[in-house]
Amino acid sequence: MKKNIAVIEGDGIGPEVTRQSVRVLNAIADAYGHEFDYTYCLMGADAIDRTGNPLPDETIAICLNSDGILFGAIGDPKYDNDPAAKVRPEQGLLKLRKSLQLYANIRPVNAYPSLQHLSPLKAKNIEGVDFVIFRELTGGIYFGEKNLSEDGNHASDNCVYSREEIERIAHLAFQYAQTRKKKLTLVDKANVLETSRLWRKVVQGLSTQYNEVKVEYMFVDNAAMQIIINPKQFDVILTENMFGDIISDEASVISGSIGLLPSASIGVGSALFEPIHGSYPQAAGKDIANPLGSILSSAMLLEHFNMKEEAGLIREAVNWTLQNGFVTKDIDPVNFYFTSTIGELITDYVSGKIPGSVKMENIELRKSTII
Repeated sequence: MKKNIAVIEGDGIGPEVTRQSVRVLNAIADAYGHEFDYTYCLMGADAIDRTGNPLPDETIAICLNSDGILFGAIGDPKYDNDPAAKVRPEQGLLKLRKSLQLYANIRPVNAYPSLQHLSPLKAKNIEGVDFVIFRELTGGIYFGEKNLSEDGNHASDNCVYSREEIERIAHLAFQYAQTRKKKLTLVDKANVLETSRLWRKVVQGLSTQYNEVKVEYMFVDNAAMQIIINPKQFDVILTENMFGDIISDEASVISGSIGLLPSASIGVGSALFEPIHGSYPQAAGKDIANPLGSILSSAMLLEHFNMKEEAGLIREAVNWTLQNGFVTKDIDPVNFYFTSTIGELITDYVSGKIPGSVKMENIELRKSTII
């Protein structure tokens, strides 16, 4: 099977982790007889520095004509720390979501048994955790009208949602819940916000079409607490843009590192796959970033291509590295392995070069405990 993949490496650690995903995808292509053609394009601070535009028109065109998009991360301190900056890296990602109509962000959250001791949460609370967050991606406060008074003392951000925007992602979440434990939790702030009350009304109306799915409603402040004290209660979480952004990052502590979580953004046409972490500029160029979030995102990309066996092999390889202690500095700051080493190990596993045993002396040569 031949597929065209747009690759946006982005900023900070984005290029480093994305390159490991491309290595793994190439190994999958070799093993299964696929052909992946990559077209590299610009977005974020890198695009601003080169073109003055956080999302060049050429990038939009390439993405629209691709079968899928693999994305790293965006952000740079020189823009993040300048409140007066008129052009920002994040504007590129928001515009891309709008341009491609990527309205649903899907973020799976899992607990890895071999990493439970590293999580700040009690092992008994996170054992067996497996839920998915469906975050609406193109509406809400991030895209609402923004105003700043002439004297600079008053500011506002408008949060707007339509019934259509809510219905399209709610249908996806309900359909996904049907394939799992048949439970959906709507996270909102309906006791305060009019937009949240609309979300509840729409979801309550749609629930009659999915009678086998149990629906619960939870205020976002309570949900933030429940994700920490009893995350096993969740199956599919549905929520609006900003709430989803916050609670999915919070949920990353369950796995032990934000560097482990992948995501998919899907919509009308193309789909985009990215780790949920930011650009982490402090680690850029040091070969210490965790590539697993990106590599697991590439597995979601393969699922989008209906290559379920191939995606399963990548997840098997990731679990193998974690179970055998091959982890990056964010997980073990003393006995850790380089970004490129993790990518190489997973590539070797996918290629069948690691049949279940490891030549430790060879791996030790690529290991570092000193930066």
